[in-house]
Order: sequence, then structure tokens, then C-alpha cells
Amino acid sequence: MNEQETGSTLWHGRFEGGPAEALMAYTVSLPFDRQMWSDDIAGSRAHVRGLARTSLLSDAERDEILSALDRVAEEMESGAFVFVESDEDIHTAVERRVTEIAGPAGGKLHTARSRNDQVATDLRLWCKRQLPQVAAALIGLQEVLLDRAVAAGDAYLPGYTHLQRAQPVLLAHHLLAHGWAIARDVDRLADTLRRLDVSPLGAGALAGSSLPIDPEGTAADLGFAGVFDNSLDAVSDRDFVAEAVFDLALIGIHLSRIGEEWVVWTSGEFGFAQLDDAYATGSSMLPQKKNPDIAELARGKSGRLIGNLTGLLATLKGLPIAYNRDLQEDKEPLFDSVSQVLLAVSALTGMIATATFDTEAMQAAADEETTAATDLAEFLVRAGVPFREAHAIVGAHVRSTLAGDGTLRDLVAADARLGPDAAALVAPGAGVRQRTSRGGAGPVALPGQLDRYRAMLVRERDAFDAADR
Repeated sequence: MNEQETGSTLWHGRFEGGPAEALMAYTVSLPFDRQMWSDDIAGSRAHVRGLARTSLLSDAERDEILSALDRVAEEMESGAFVFVESDEDIHTAVERRVTEIAGPAGGKLHTARSRNDQVATDLRLWCKRQLPQVAAALIGLQEVLLDRAVAAGDAYLPGYTHLQRAQPVLLAHHLLAHGWAIARDVDRLADTLRRLDVSPLGAGALAGSSLPIDPEGTAADLGFAGVFDNSLDAVSDRDFVAEAVFDLALIGIHLSRIGEEWVVWTSGEFGFAQLDDAYATGSSMLPQKKNPDIAELARGKSGRLIGNLTGLLATLKGLPIAYNRDLQEDKEPLFDSVSQVLLAVSALTGMIATATFDTEAMQAAADEETTAATDLAEFLVRAGVPFREAHAIVGAHVRSTLAGDGTLRDLVAADARLGPDAAALVAPGAGVRQRTSRGGAGPVALPGQLDRYRAMLVRERDAFDAADR
């Protein structure tokens, strides 16, 4: 009888009876780890070739098992693969099917390998496939932000602190601010990928093997940059998962910040932007509504990503070294975070690419007289007035303006310490032109920033293209 007929497990030899239904229901991981099937097969192929190199498999056995693995891959790809009740996880399912196809040779597939080093290998391979996809999506969003920034030209809007109008900034500058934050996300993903690029295959259950295995060869075969140095660490290390989930949580926070901004910008109170119909929703009751659901969900799902991170860290914090079944809980937060971030980035990219800006509304808000206050203080500083004194002088004029004693421009023009030249700084559009320092928000500084931003995108693309190769 085969396993399908007996319902036996990979560990049935130690036990008299079969596992309880409640145990299987609680411990099964196949519903979520089946997405690692291609990684499991890739790891198994490398393992089989390694066993053959050290004569633990004959060439004929190697070829028979590799052929069976190819058939399993075809069945998985086509959807023809049939899972059975005894398949606890994707590793069990693949090995069962290989044994059904290859017969006795298939029983040698697991020689010198434990599910402990197997799953650690699979998960690293999965991350090596999936995290670059996240990076590519983020680079696409950065490119859209660049396109919209270039198209924005000299349009400007208020920059805010505490959600209070502060100083005028170019719309291009504002959009690129998000692009630079995302660049750090891409860099973190690259760094995480560098650290996880180590093969744990050959660590066994926790202590390696007495058999003549070839961890260096299997690592090279799988495209890993290195191989483990300590078997205990190799099977217990989930730092790379925690790092990846942290990276994804911080990406989610950056996307949430974009989402919050677009919720505000597209409101009637601000009116800075309008969403394309394809990237907005309506109301089931209120016919006039056009809702920024993408932006709101980007904001809302950040809590889910943070929850994935904190849950994973809580799982890891109390584990003794080597493998514990608790580590099964590493996959769902990782898989979910990758999936949710990919969905969010795609939706936000389309939303921003197709939205329409109302630059007149932006500029009208930015031209509020009090947004020139810092420029007026710096005018006095250039005349030799200490900044704190200059701050107090301008602040007094702002207070008088708010009390209804006149416009800020008239009050400044009438002040001998300031005068008509300073009053010109209160004119519409004058403030944004004052931002001339490197990385500043005005038109003088923007070309240099655009050059650096484009160069950064080239580096990002080259880094991930090289990783693919």
C-alpha cells in the first residue's frame, strides 16, 4: 500500500497508531505553504543532484527522482496535482507524489535531509523570488511619481506641518519626497535579500549529517551566495523573515502616508486633486459621492502589516534554539504582507498616474499671506537682525493681520525695518521661489534633485537586474 492508502505520515514509524484528526487539523500548513511548491521542488532537485555527487544515489536513481520531480512540477503548474488527506504540508505532498511516481528510488529523496532544513531553504528561495517583485513594484511607483513631478512644472501648493499651512513647495518637490522615502524601502529590501542569501540545506534536523553530503554544492546549485556555518543557527534562524516583514510594514507605513494625503487632497475641503473614475468608488446611498477607497485601504492595511510584524516577533522571542513548531507561524504573516503590499502598490500607482491635479486650488492655498512669514524673517536676518528678534517682529505683524488690523503685505510695507522690498515677498508665487538651497522646495533646486532622483532609479534597477542574473 502507498501512503495515500494507509494515510501514514513521514514520521509514522515511531508511533503505533495514526494521528488524531484534531492534531492534523491544528498542525496542517498545506493551505498556506503550498505556494512554495516550486521552491520545494527546486530545493529537492538540488538535494538529489548533491546526493548523486557523493554517491548516496546512483545516476539511475538520480535521474528517476529528477524525472518524478519534473512530473510533479508539471502537475502543480497545470493544477492536476491531487492533494490527499495525509499531506501535512507541501514538503510531504511533493515527497509522497515523487515516491508514487519513482517507487523505491523516491524513498531516497529525503536522505540526509530534514523538513527543518528543507523548509528553511524553501522559505529563503521564496523570499528570493518574491521580494524582488515587491522592489520592482516600488520602482514602478517611484517612476510614476517622477513622471507626475516633471509634468507638474512650476505648480506649487502649501507644505504643511501639524496639518497647518507652513511654506509653499513645488508640487514636484512634494511628490518626489515620497519617492525618496520609497527608495529607502527598496534599499532595505536589497539589504534583506543580501543577508538571507545563505543556504541552510544540509543542516538536517539540527546537527548536520553523518553522511557525505555536499552543502556547498547544493548552495551553488540553488544560486545562493553562501552556505550556513552552524547547523543549529541554520534551522532556527528566522531573522530574514522578521527583517522582510519589517521592511514590508515600513513600506505599508509609507503607503499609508500617501493614502492619508490623497484622502485629504481629494476632499471638498481641499480640492487639490480628483481621482479618475477607474480608481474611485461610489456610495450605495449617496449619489454624489466619489470615494478614495484605494487611499483609505492603503492607510487601513498598514495596521495589518504592523500586526503581522508584531505577531511574528512575539512568536520568535521565546524560542529555544533549533527548530520548534512555532516557526510554522512565520509564513502566513510573510506571505500576507507580501501579497498586501503588492496589491497596495499596484493600486496606488494606478491611482496617482491617472489622477488630475487642481493646481489653481493648490496655489491659491499656498499664496495665503502668512506662508511668507519665514521669508520675511530671513529678509531681516540678511540685514543683520538676529533671527529670534526677526521672528518676533514678523510674528507681531502676523498677529496684527489676524486681528484685522490690515493685510500682512501692507503692514510689512509700512514697517521701516522691512519695507516694499520685503512686502514683495508676500506676493503670490514669490514664496516658493525663495527655496533655493540644495534639496529645497523651489524651482532653482529642483533640477539637481531630479538628476539625483533619476540616478537613484538607475542604481535601483541595475541592482535588481544584477540580482536576477
